Amino acid sequence: MWIKICANTNLDDALLAAELGADALGFVFAASTRQVTADQVAAITCKLPATVEKIGVFSTQSPAEIAAVVHTAGLTGVQLHSVYTPDLVARLTAEFPQVRIIQTIHWNVSSPEAASPAPAVASLAELTANQQIAAVLVDSRTATASGGTGVAFDWNAARQKLAVLSTKPLIVAGGLTPENVQQAIAVLHPWGVDVASGVEARPGRKDPARLQAFLRNARLKLG
Repeated sequence: MWIKICANTNLDDALLAAELGADALGFVFAASTRQVTADQVAAITCKLPATVEKIGVFSTQSPAEIAAVVHTAGLTGVQLHSVYTPDLVARLTAEFPQVRIIQTIHWNVSSPEAASPAPAVASLAELTANQQIAAVLVDSRTATASGGTGVAFDWNAARQKLAVLSTKPLIVAGGLTPENVQQAIAVLHPWGVDVASGVEARPGRKDPARLQAFLRNARLKLG
């Protein structure tokens, strides 16, 4: 199970996550209470093991802005948290052929009556067909936030909808915690999981005990 610990803001938390066995560390460059700068992240990534992926989360930035951050921060991956734009994916792949591109899709958990409670099958099929996208991450969207919500979406309802991604690595995020990550894995059978607020002591600071428990539980063999 590939595990990404996201929304890192300091070296101590990043080093601990790497030491405990995280495969990837995420840094949020989109607007957020956990937002960091390229220079801040550069001071962290240069001290991390080469084997740990360093992934930047971007929302509304232009291709040029993302490219500048990738260079400065020493990133090995880009997570696009905005609406899927094939041209953006193609431009980033052309400039950074070795960088992992992860496209986020959002599951609306605002209300049962929401007009678009789930990603469209057509768009998922398009993502699956795009060979420049290394993986697809599904996250929760609420009425006020499109990430970092701390709210889990309905995994059972999502299972059939997300089945179209069977040939593309699926990463599950959104409201995961040490207590529920095994259930999410059992229902959705993802390639990877991603957590931020579920292992925090407070926004931007990880809780060592919860971080360790999440990594342990995410890798437990299911009965």
